[in-house]
Amino acid sequence: MPRLVAVCAVHTLHPDAGSVGVTAIDKRPIEGDVRVGKLGVRADVQASRKHHGGPDKAVYAYAHEDAEFWERELDRDLPSGWFGENLRVEGLDVNGARIGEIWRIGDTVEVEVTMPRTPCATFARWVGGSAARGWVKRFSDEGRLGAYLRVRRAGDVRAGDAIEVLSVPEGAPTVIEVYRS
Repeated sequence: MPRLVAVCAVHTLHPDAGSVGVTAIDKRPIEGDVRVGKLGVRADVQASRKHHGGPDKAVYAYAHEDAEFWERELDRDLPSGWFGENLRVEGLDVNGARIGEIWRIGDTVEVEVTMPRTPCATFARWVGGSAARGWVKRFSDEGRLGAYLRVRRAGDVRAGDAIEVLSVPEGAPTVIEVYRS
């Protein structure tokens, strides 16, 4: 059964060469129960509200299996939160999820898949080193993007919670299909 590996929120705002001047991509796991509301994970922030946050991008989910792929590719450890994700999930094909798909996390929280993550130059700078060059294209080409989620029902979640797919809209495009269209 799919499960929640970690719930992450911003650890530190870092200076960034982008237009905002800082980035909130440095997310780290939070222990215990964590509140998830209509605008996301409690204690999390987004530095660029133009591209992140709001009801349709309240939470960013990334698959543990995709993180393991990138660990092999980059030959380094990529702990939960490294991709800027709020939810590191396991056993769930996040990129194959259909837009409008509904998941229940734990006993209470319900989220809806809304759109793919679009990698940006801030993410490339976060990757750093020689891997940063061409990172946006490389990440995009692999199609291991993760998905943004709308919170339909608020509540508390914690690492280890089960994730259940409640409904899948027939014929709706997948996260990766939307990204590549």
